Amino acid sequence: MAAPELADDIDDRTRAPMHSISVYVNNKPGVLVRVALVFARRGYNIESLVVSPAARGDFSRMTITCSGDPETLEQIIKQLEKLVDVVHATDHTGDAIYETEIALVKLRASLAERTQILQIAEHYSAKVVDYSADSLILRSYGSSEKLDAFTDLLRPFGLQELVRSGKILMARGVRET
Repeated sequence: MAAPELADDIDDRTRAPMHSISVYVNNKPGVLVRVALVFARRGYNIESLVVSPAARGDFSRMTITCSGDPETLEQIIKQLEKLVDVVHATDHTGDAIYETEIALVKLRASLAERTQILQIAEHYSAKVVDYSADSLILRSYGSSEKLDAFTDLLRPFGLQELVRSGKILMARGVRET
């Protein structure tokens, strides 16, 4: 049980930098597997991957959050752009972007704890989406850091389940994502 606590104590400077990549692809079977294999072959861990239809129905947008060194990521992006079904791939790390994520948090909550939980939820603009006699489900959205802080405050109440959507992003201004 000590191992998870050790992970929290790791200095942020020793962690590999996080990268946000958008990949615009043809909406065809097998594309997701081929994109994921490019990352796997280079030993890059995908932290989250969100795929959704693009404005044009025959294309999809992948938003990939991963960690690793920038030199390897540069090679990954070059390899992605060589794939037949990839229209373009962009690393948005450091770019002006709008990003968001959604979290659903299920808590076992006694009546005595609900006031504190609901105060935390209100502070983070979370909404109660399910309310029962012994539990509740909260929905919150925002930056990954906001959701990390939100779930950290709720952990002492006993998280039953946690589901996060993964980051989605869009470049600000007229720049294409």
